[in-house]
Parts: sequence; C-alpha cells; structure tokens
Amino acid sequence: MSKTCYRYFGGLLNVQEKWLNKMAAKGYRLVRSDKMLYEFEECAPNDVQYRMEFIGQKTKNSAEDYRDFLEGMGYKVFYKSINLNYSIGKVRYRPWAQKGARIATNSTTFNRELFIVEKDNDGKPFELHTSFEDRAKYYQNIRNAWLWVFIVVALSGALVRSIFWGIIALIALIPVVVYQIQIFKNRHNANIQEW
Repeated sequence: MSKTCYRYFGGLLNVQEKWLNKMAAKGYRLVRSDKMLYEFEECAPNDVQYRMEFIGQKTKNSAEDYRDFLEGMGYKVFYKSINLNYSIGKVRYRPWAQKGARIATNSTTFNRELFIVEKDNDGKPFELHTSFEDRAKYYQNIRNAWLWVFIVVALSGALVRSIFWGIIALIALIPVVVYQIQIFKNRHNANIQEW
C-alpha cells in the first residue's frame, strides 16, 4: 500500500529530515518526491534512515558525481527542490555557489538543491559528514545561501524603507546565526581534536 503526503519545508532541512525519519519509524519508505509531494510505500518500521543534504552550491557535474558516490556506498538518493517554483525556463544567480554553479538553470541545479539520502537501517550511525572540518564546510555552504537572502532582502527593505522587508530580513538572519554557531562549534572541535 502506498501513501502520499504533501508538505513544504523550504530551507528547514532538519525539520524535513526528522519528518522523513518519523515516517520511516511508522513503516513508510520514500519512493518518490517532488516539490511538495512525498510518495511512500509500506516497509518494516525503522527499516530505513534519512539524511538531508544541501547541494545548491554544487555544479551539475559535481552534484552528479556526489550522487554517484553516495549510490556507490549503497544509499538511495532523491533530488529535492528547496523552493516552490513551478515555472519553466528560470535562471537564478547564486553568488555563494562554486564557480560554474553560480548561474543555475532548469538544465543544471535549479529546483534540485537538496538530496534526500536513504540508508538501510543497520543499527550503525548514519552521518554524511564525519569530520568536524567537513561539517563546518557543509554548514558554511548553507549559511552562505541564507546570508545572500538576508543581504538582498535587507537592501531591498532599506531602499524602499519598508518595515515589512526589515522583518523578513531579520527572519532570514536567524538561520545565518544558527549555521554560524554550528560552524564555530565544529571548527572549535576540530582544533581540540588536533591537540
């Protein structure tokens, strides 16, 4: 029996990951995902585990290489969009991305900014980033994307002198601060580990 759910998580990767793992604990395995659609099939409870991975900064080729690497390790990988853009022919400028990935189109990484990574639950911890340096770099990529949103919204709000846009900018600043704290913690732990 299959189950279809409609949810939108935006950039709340941890919330989406927890929800997917709750669905797995109830005995549902992801078989398909789209912008808001999650389609599941029944499985044994806690049969699989999920992790979310932000890949919006990667070029199309490096995202495909990373996907091949994860699948080579035995994981199942789904692309997921971070936004609700339903138009065709979009182009987005991403100054925080890798060189070559700064202009995203439908044929590159536009609407494919996330991976949902599925692993069979073998009782071992499931982490995609195992070193403190790697985690810090990962959080830095997410922080940079949110920082860009904050800067654009804050400048727009200042130009039109709008309190509404100022509030939106402050909301966008929250994930910047949260991810910056994660970067500091992981860099600190990396330095302690070196000693």
